[in-house]
Amino acid sequence: MPDSEKPLYNWLNERSAGALLHVSSLPSATGIGNFGEPAYRFVDFLHQCGLRTWQICPLGPTGYGDSPYQCFSAFAGNPYFIDLAPLVQAGLLTEADCAPLRELPTDHVDYGWLYSAFWPILELASKNFRSTGLDAIQDYGSLANFREEQSFWLEDYALFMGLKSQNKGACWLDWPEAHRNYSKAAKQKITPPLQAAIDAQIFYQYIFYGQLRNLRQYATAQSIEILGDVPIFVALDSADVWSHPELFQLDQQLKPTAVAGVPPDYFSADGQLWGNPLYAWQVHQQTGFNWWIRRMLSNLAFYDIVRIDHFRGFESFWSVPAGEKTARNGTWIKSPGLELFQAIKSACPEAKIVAEDLGIITPEVEALRKKTGLPGMAVLQFAFGGDDTNAYLPHNITKNTVVYTGTHDNDTTIGWYQAQNEALRDHVRRYLGVSGKDIAYDLVRGAIKTTANLAVVPLQDLMRLDSGARLNTPGSPNGNWQWRFQDGQLQELTRKSGHEIRELLAHYGR
Repeated sequence: MPDSEKPLYNWLNERSAGALLHVSSLPSATGIGNFGEPAYRFVDFLHQCGLRTWQICPLGPTGYGDSPYQCFSAFAGNPYFIDLAPLVQAGLLTEADCAPLRELPTDHVDYGWLYSAFWPILELASKNFRSTGLDAIQDYGSLANFREEQSFWLEDYALFMGLKSQNKGACWLDWPEAHRNYSKAAKQKITPPLQAAIDAQIFYQYIFYGQLRNLRQYATAQSIEILGDVPIFVALDSADVWSHPELFQLDQQLKPTAVAGVPPDYFSADGQLWGNPLYAWQVHQQTGFNWWIRRMLSNLAFYDIVRIDHFRGFESFWSVPAGEKTARNGTWIKSPGLELFQAIKSACPEAKIVAEDLGIITPEVEALRKKTGLPGMAVLQFAFGGDDTNAYLPHNITKNTVVYTGTHDNDTTIGWYQAQNEALRDHVRRYLGVSGKDIAYDLVRGAIKTTANLAVVPLQDLMRLDSGARLNTPGSPNGNWQWRFQDGQLQELTRKSGHEIRELLAHYGR
């Protein structure tokens, strides 16, 4: 094959399997999963079962709605995931300081309660750290070096969050002019309270990065790769849009001229109006896609493998005029997809990237994915109820694919199966040659057997849990991102099913 016809990437060449579990779902004594001991125990579980990939959702700082796909920064980490135990060990907090978090529920995340209890404690740790005059704690390295290494985004993000706090959490578009305009805000004299808020935000990121680095190093030592997630768009209320308005389609008042979404389809007569600002792609092209390259490099520092959400948008995106109430009146506009990925390839030649190409995919999108060489995705819950040409049926899945029973947006397999009509359930049973009495593992086995080189299964399916363990329901404003498993459940799963999982992987070359 001539070099001009070779795909940019060709990395998914070995059979393996992994589990999907967002960090928030881990057990902890702080109201939400974090990078503490249970995260290390989960890595041990994966290793013991022969699973070699841990897939997580985006790790950015979340705002209203608590969705990891709507973050205040494309580069920052969510301080909720900081393990406070090392801060106690370093003398920055006491056990008594952390006591309010012990009252939070352990079976789900109560974000309102968490918000009230967590931030005063972390702010206290930051204040105590500043009083020491130290440049480092634990094995997290030099804070000064961290600030220099992350200078591309860190100072702007810290200023953004400091001003957001001063403006009572309001979206930056509702701030006073002196704060809303980044150029003006960056030149203003920093007051002592604002400086303290900026220093705190930088401290949080320093700890977050240090703890994630240690966890990833531990996972690597156990032959576990972390598969992270990059949303294609960024939130309007983010440091990225505020500090780099030229990179987005904004008017002179810095308001979006058009926003992202997807058009009407079989599932939604109005389409989906996401509301994210769209990229000013011509500006990105003029800069050699510098922002995107920095974003990918940052994520590759977090993860071994990066999944890019809504890959379809890199071929063309659905542009909805600002002010529309639905996504009906949008237009498809071409994106510089291949040119972007060529630039990423030049900067990140060894990157392992997965393309989230679910949904209605056109021949043009499929052609772009093949030119990039990126593995796509297949979800078994989408495979049944039609004919034998369904792309997600196991016999149609190709090697350069990541196959799932379901994703973070799906119900658990048991919940999904119970909600289907009898005709679809009958199709599942006949196709897989099963009775359906153990449907979670029927689909797990179905995924493991496929020729897809990577199979990923939500922990809820390995635990055989029903709809009560669902993590996210797209389009539903309440009850999302809350599910957590309990201490002891992982040990019970290992005891009951660890051998079964390892044997299943061995049978099918994973």
